[in-house]
Order: sequence, then structure tokens, then C-alpha cells
Amino acid sequence: MRRLFPLLALVAVLACGSESAGGARGGTVIIGTPADADALLMPLVDGVQGRIVSELLFDRLADIGPSLNTVGDVDYQPRLAQRWTWSGDSLAIVFALHPEARWHDGRPVRAADVVLGFTVIRDSANGSPLNAATALIAGVTAIDSLAVEMRFTRRAPEQFHAATQVVPLPAHLLGAIPSGGLRTSEAASAPVGSGRFKLVRWERGARLELAAVPDHYRGRPKLDRVLFSITPEIATGMARLKAGEIDVWDPLPPAEIADLVQQPTLRVFSSPSFDYSFLAFNARDPKVPTRPHPLFADRTLRRALTLAVDRGTLVKAIFDTLALPALGPMVRSQATADTTLRQIPFDRAAAAALLDSAGWVRGADGVRRKGGRRLAFTVNVPSTSRSRERAAVLIQEQLREVGVAMEIERMDFAVFLAAQTSSRFDAIVGGTRTTPSPGGLRGSWASAAIPGGGTQNAWHYESAAFDSAVAAGLGAMDPVESKAHLRRAYQTIIDDAPAIWLFELKNVSAVHARIVLPPWRPDAWWSTLGDWSIEPSKRLPRDATPATP
Repeated sequence: MRRLFPLLALVAVLACGSESAGGARGGTVIIGTPADADALLMPLVDGVQGRIVSELLFDRLADIGPSLNTVGDVDYQPRLAQRWTWSGDSLAIVFALHPEARWHDGRPVRAADVVLGFTVIRDSANGSPLNAATALIAGVTAIDSLAVEMRFTRRAPEQFHAATQVVPLPAHLLGAIPSGGLRTSEAASAPVGSGRFKLVRWERGARLELAAVPDHYRGRPKLDRVLFSITPEIATGMARLKAGEIDVWDPLPPAEIADLVQQPTLRVFSSPSFDYSFLAFNARDPKVPTRPHPLFADRTLRRALTLAVDRGTLVKAIFDTLALPALGPMVRSQATADTTLRQIPFDRAAAAALLDSAGWVRGADGVRRKGGRRLAFTVNVPSTSRSRERAAVLIQEQLREVGVAMEIERMDFAVFLAAQTSSRFDAIVGGTRTTPSPGGLRGSWASAAIPGGGTQNAWHYESAAFDSAVAAGLGAMDPVESKAHLRRAYQTIIDDAPAIWLFELKNVSAVHARIVLPPWRPDAWWSTLGDWSIEPSKRLPRDATPATP
């Protein structure tokens, strides 16, 4: 694997830089994924797969441009909003909706749909993960059927980005659903969207099928349909990818890359990564969430456990050169990432000394005890992630060296995700795909995102210092001042050790060679699926199959 990335860099140029996306219309793309979507309505989505599908089904008011710049609105591209106008004091934006935009049932998209999208996010009974991302928004009001005003609590660099997180929802279908009923409603399982693809069927745990919208206001997609094939067994997924039964897999399991790059039917290429993984400690008792966790509410213990883990060796053992130790709740691709932050180093002797000073004494079995309690806990790991499983095994061995007993519970992804979102765990080897915006930091780690105000901070990290530094960083209009505040936020959370920051993947993807790609968007490759096409001379029999009605 040491010689792999120079080759991958070359393949990336060949795959995405030397061909235009001008292939003939039609055909089917099959996307392999180890996990099903958790939800299809964007305000309810908590997982990556749900995000992918929901962002194909629903258009935003505007979408981020190729620069991935989330400050201001200069690089944002119109979607459901044909244009927008700022108020003189920059505390309001009026969006003019595209008059030709339609829901998939033919009804026009109107201002009431934007208002409902905001209402769903703000309804605490829905536990929307977008609550923190839209905190700047004070209210949304329909001016007329095609104009809506969005008001803000204050000026901030990412006001417009926050506005684009409010996704219009069909008021004529969802408006009558009572508070708290949306997640279990029929409309949540079979949503009617506004995007360039519509839902055909969702066979939970097996497959999900989307079809092109022929008369879409932004133009018909070049593909006829997109199928998501849910393949929890990675070995099976890789075999199907090599056999041409699956067209896309992102990100690739690192152990498979050396073999896949040799496959003549595949383009294998690298791109900037927005994924990072961590072992998060639950600060609350999973059995009685109103109580502190008997172990992990203690900052000293969390720091001692972090000191005991050799992240550099762990990353090298699992990935070789295909990942880097994580810096914290960020990735190096983000403009606000800071590689100079002070990390908690690997120091086994210091970890043991810290545990000793905290009163954790080794017993005859080698496990430490304090007040009759063993220093033992269980960590949840998704069985669909071989790298997270291997990380857990290595951490288990390293913690054993300092007298800590960590048990590993491997879970089917759906069970794992349910346990995570409901905070039913001691610790969890989690992963997230963040966004170019540093605002994702607040969505996953701020107090406002703890279940009840959102679902993403399921580990219950709470720090007033962190919250205030994030708020100051996201609110500062001066870029230098903003970065200084965010640096303080990052350093605070690293020092508090609510998680052991494990690894940041060097993202590698595989796409069938018959597919003609537009420029690859590293933070959300699926956003350009409507412009993917099939090389006519390389079509497969399934490309002639029309979309299922």
C-alpha cells in the first residue's frame, strides 16, 4: 500500500479530469453501501446514507458551489430559490422561489413549504439534527406564494449557509401531521420530494430505488434510475463491485484498495476527505440518563484513557498510509482545521500515574478498582466497519496494559445506530462525514445538540467554554478573529477528552469505468448524480431497463 497513492493520484486525474459529462442519456447506476438509510426526510436524517438519499429526493433553496466556501453567498448556486435579496441590515433574506418547481406529485413548491421545513426543524418532538445548524434563524415567513423571508438573530459569516439548511417540505402532505408524528408517518417512509430523482421503492435493509424526474425544473437527469444496494457484508460488496454488479462504492475499505485499483472495469481515485472516526465516551448513565456516567463524567479518567492509546501505531497498523491520526472533531480539508493544536500524547506511564493518583488501584486480576467498582466498560462497534472493529481490538489491548477492561460489542448497523441515537451505550466507536462548514462542530458536539434539542451529540458532551468559543467563532465577521475563537474551541474539546480522536481517512472511491463523471465533489459526491451519464459503447444490459413506474 505504500506505493498506492501516487498511482491513485494519477487515476484521479484520468477519471475526473480528462472526460466531459456529455454522455448519452439513460441507464442505471447501482451504488453499493453497507448500511440502509435511517430516514428519508432531511430534517430527520442522522446517518450518511440517509443524507445521500434525502439530498437526491429534496432540493435545497440553494447549494454550495465548487469552491466549498460557506462564508457569504457568492459561490452558492440557485436551486428552489431562483434568486434572493438581503435586507439593508443583513438580518433578513427574501428568497424568490422558482415558479416552475414542482413536488413529485405535480403540486407547485410554494412559500408555505419553506415555512413548514423550518417548523419541522424547530419542533423539539422531531429531534432534528438540523436544529443546531439553523440556530441563527429567528423565523421564516411567507410574503406571498413565491416569496419567503428568513430572519436572523444576528449577523454572521455563515448566515446564508444556515438558510440553506432549511429544506422545503410539502405542506399539502405533511402540514396536518401532529407534532411528534412525522418520524413514524407514512410520508416519512414514502416521501414526495422536489429533487431531480423521485422515490420508486424502499425495501428496508435490501435496496432503495430512485427514478429520474422527466420534467424537472432544473432539467431531466441523464440517468434513468439510481439503485442503492444495501450489502452489509463488505466481502460480498467488494466481490459484486469487481463483477460489475455494483457501480459505485465510497469510501472503499482500505484493505481492498490495492486489489481494486488493478481492476480494468473500475476507476479508483482519491479525493479530499470529510470523514473522521472517534471513540466517544457517554457522559451520562445509559440506564438513567439524568445521572452522570459512573466512569466517564470524570474528565481525569477520560484523559488517562486517551493517554493510554497509541493512535499513531493504531492508524499505521490498520491503514498504513491511507489514514492519518484525527486532529479532533474536524478534518484537514476544512479551512478552519488547525494542525498545530496541542494533542493529548500517547504516554502509557503518564496514563498509569494519572489512574493511580485518581484512586484506581490494580486488583489481583490486573483490572483496576476504586470503591468496589472495576474499571470496566463496553464499547459498541458497527459490524459493517472492519476498520472500526480493528481499532476497537487494538484499543482493547492497549487499555489492558494500564489495567482497564474494555469489552467489545459488535452490532448490526441498524442496531448500532439505534443505540447511538438513543444514547444506550457506555462508549462507541463512531464516525461522521462532516461538511466544509465548521458549523458541523456545533451540530455534533455542542450542548444544544444533546438529545432533546437534537440527536447528534448522543455522547452528552457539555462545556460552556466550548459552546461560547464555537458561537464566537461562527459569529465573528473577521476571518482571523473567527479562526482564533474556533482554535480555542478545538483546544477546549481536545483537552476535555470527551472522545479519543482516532483517524481521518484519505478518501478513496471506486466508480465503474463506463460512467462519465462531472467534477467530483469530495464533500458530497452524490450531489452531481443528475449529471452522471453512461458511455454508450460500454452499456450493460441493465442500462436498457427503464425506471420502474
